[in-house]
Amino acid sequence: MPLAPEFETALKNHSVELDGEVAQRLQAYAEAMWSWNEKLNLTRHTTWDLFVGRDLRDCLQLAPILDPGEEVLDLGSGNGVPGIPLAILRPDIDVSLAESVAKRASVLGEMIADLDLPVPVYSARGEDLLEDFRFSSLVCRAVGSIAKLCRWIEPHWSNVDRMLLIKGPKWIEERGEARHAGLMGNLQLRKVASYPLGDESDEEQGAIVQVWPKGRELPMKIS
Repeated sequence: MPLAPEFETALKNHSVELDGEVAQRLQAYAEAMWSWNEKLNLTRHTTWDLFVGRDLRDCLQLAPILDPGEEVLDLGSGNGVPGIPLAILRPDIDVSLAESVAKRASVLGEMIADLDLPVPVYSARGEDLLEDFRFSSLVCRAVGSIAKLCRWIEPHWSNVDRMLLIKGPKWIEERGEARHAGLMGNLQLRKVASYPLGDESDEEQGAIVQVWPKGRELPMKIS
């Protein structure tokens, strides 16, 4: 399947180089997502430039942080970002999706089946899922503030090694709020990646923020 010229142009404009088969699978995912978007509101990023410059950009920053063999849960997956692109970019990790909205979970399952990806989709809340399953990394994008996520995961740290949060430039403000609320006393937080958002100003920086319990030795990458 040839790449859409608009996709090739967007990749070039954002200086993204991909293996041919990987690019084709990402194209198939984006096209499936946009097709379903006509029936169910999944995304506002409905151009190749937005897909590459926002969705794929975040996934490309997150992917190198994960180690081979990791079991990763995409919490509140929504339209499948970052979980589905991660599964395409990193076939050496095990990705699962958690989406509590049943209609979205059903659509994610259909897209994954069409893409022939080994990615289970759970139509469940994350807190219920972590009662029965264990993951090395929990990844989140546009799910909630650092404070909200720290409150949510506090009872479940025995079943997940770390959180990797995709954040915009307000992450520093969110960190301050979490500290002020007394939520960081037993946690460590580190920025493990930063990158220009490439929107209106190159001064705007996105970040991947890692959160994990103090005293816990992580076997995977932490920087």
